[in-house]
Amino acid sequence: MSVQVVYETHSTSEDNELGFATGWLGGTLSPVGREQARQLGQRRRNDGVDIVIASDLNRAVETAQIAFGDSGLPIQLDWRLRECNYGAMNGMPRSQLDTERHLRLDKPFPGGESWREAVERVSLFLGDLTKEQEGQRVVLIGHVAPRWALDHIVDGQPLEELLDAPFHWREGWEYTLVEPLTR
Repeated sequence: MSVQVVYETHSTSEDNELGFATGWLGGTLSPVGREQARQLGQRRRNDGVDIVIASDLNRAVETAQIAFGDSGLPIQLDWRLRECNYGAMNGMPRSQLDTERHLRLDKPFPGGESWREAVERVSLFLGDLTKEQEGQRVVLIGHVAPRWALDHIVDGQPLEELLDAPFHWREGWEYTLVEPLTR
């Protein structure tokens, strides 16, 4: 059996617009982000989705609630879908994150985690997802680290290459999870 995953990043936050890397801080959606979340709901409500699972960080929770709160679809939160924990550097300028990214593939951020540790955390979630949501279509709402985990585990992309890839927002990424997940 398999799980069909539609992966959506949280909508644009105030920190995104101001150029900050929020990390494990909650964040709040901007007016543009709230409109993006409404559009996400319109796009996905009649897309055969069985459940929505979001990161428990506020900007992802807010995205899920605006998009699906009145849809009748169950919404669950899971901390394992959080962004990489930048530790003492949560909330740093985005330009600093861009400089630090290559240094933190295997070396944790001060008081936080490495990108590889974040991807491993998400991979544990994905392993549970294949068992708990077998045969379902699931919308996941999260951050860069969960998308990298999916790209790495499902598509076989090396994390070293993902560090270099520019982020281009789009209307979701689709993956098929088949157990056992390996990478």
